[in-house]
Amino acid sequence: MTYSSNEFDAKEVVGNDRKHVWHHLSQHKPYEETDPMVIVKGEGMRVWDAKGNEYLDAVSGAVWTVNVGYGRTEIADAVRDQLVTLNYFAQTAGNVPAAQFAEKLIEKMPGMSRVYYSNSGSEANEKVFKMVRQIAEKNYGGKKHKVLFRERDYHGTTITALSATGQFERKNQYGPFTPGFVEVPHCCEYRAQEGADLENYGVWAADQIEKVILAEGPDTVGCLCLEPITAGGGVIEPPAGYWDRVQEICKKYNVLLHIDEVVCGLGRTGKWFGYQHYGIKPDMVTMAKGVASGYAAISCTVTTEEVFNLFKEPEDGRMDYFRDISTFGGCTAGPAAALVNMQIIEDENLLDNVVEQGEYLRGRLNQLMEKYDVIGDVRGKGLFAGFELVKDRVTKEPVDESVSVQIGAHCMANGVIVGRTNRSFKEFNNTMCLSPALIATRADIDKIVDALDNALADVAPNS
Repeated sequence: MTYSSNEFDAKEVVGNDRKHVWHHLSQHKPYEETDPMVIVKGEGMRVWDAKGNEYLDAVSGAVWTVNVGYGRTEIADAVRDQLVTLNYFAQTAGNVPAAQFAEKLIEKMPGMSRVYYSNSGSEANEKVFKMVRQIAEKNYGGKKHKVLFRERDYHGTTITALSATGQFERKNQYGPFTPGFVEVPHCCEYRAQEGADLENYGVWAADQIEKVILAEGPDTVGCLCLEPITAGGGVIEPPAGYWDRVQEICKKYNVLLHIDEVVCGLGRTGKWFGYQHYGIKPDMVTMAKGVASGYAAISCTVTTEEVFNLFKEPEDGRMDYFRDISTFGGCTAGPAAALVNMQIIEDENLLDNVVEQGEYLRGRLNQLMEKYDVIGDVRGKGLFAGFELVKDRVTKEPVDESVSVQIGAHCMANGVIVGRTNRSFKEFNNTMCLSPALIATRADIDKIVDALDNALADVAPNS
């Protein structure tokens, strides 16, 4: 019998899911009385569940991934053709799509030169952390090994990636963590720290990084790991002056700058990469989610030639190269899909669309803020937006996370899937998150915001 995902008994599928599948980020107790959602089809920006319900997906596969939309036969065809030619060979050797995509990717990243393949954002970031440790061992007697990370940023789900994550409840119950990871303060101007210089907050926030470096000892700090725009931690764009000062600090203390583009990369913000809005010159860049729009698993750790060369000139030939492997980094489907994904973005001028529709989206969200006092702040860049919910605009006291849960459920019941901060903090799980596909139209944006408008009117009415 030939398997077909298009032929199924909906009741049977839902029942098997309930009995056997362990869902991500989910408490399963409610599934004893209710059916889990099973998504069975996608087309453009729409998905359908096993019960036939249609939804407009405003979060690109729930986690900022399906950048060019569902049902792209040109990507699926390229993957199929590649798989029957060569599906896999370990990255100890090269393959055609990996070489071709690396060249195409580097064209979009001036100053970068080398691509290391793996298959998830967590793994891509782990590669950086291992590089930092090995560089420290080779050049600094192992001392300059510490990695700084920022409060509210997220870098992955493995124990070491969580060690570099500034979200308490994401990390809670999973310690002890990998030593050598040190948190620096956040840069959310809306939530500026007590005593901060509000007239020059971006520089002040960056200066706090320098204070941590000095406290730890500059000779112990090897890398600073930052999201260009904090994603799951609340959609936080660093204020003016922040990035220039960050780069000054990194140069002053010989600290490598690692930019985590797992969410922002491949067009989400209106440029190929989020860091390109700010004149940042990184040493390492990581990416995953949107690289192939979810049509195949792939992540990339991209470095400068200077970083690459630190592993190229041997002192001890047995030990001085980067002794790492990612088994499924050798899958050819990922770069094959990524090549077509990038071509779609170019051919359909999706970066321009992201800029245009992103401006329209933020304009409509600002209109909601004028209408509902519960919205304290609207943030974002491109088709990457969020708004923070507060009990009082003066005190900025956050609403209970149950409010954002209710808003999300209301939108879902009315055919629109939106996102929210998901059990990341003790009190700041109060941001609604939007990341519609880069193909979004004005009509799509209107439908998303109208659903939020209706939800706010029912869940948190005020004027």
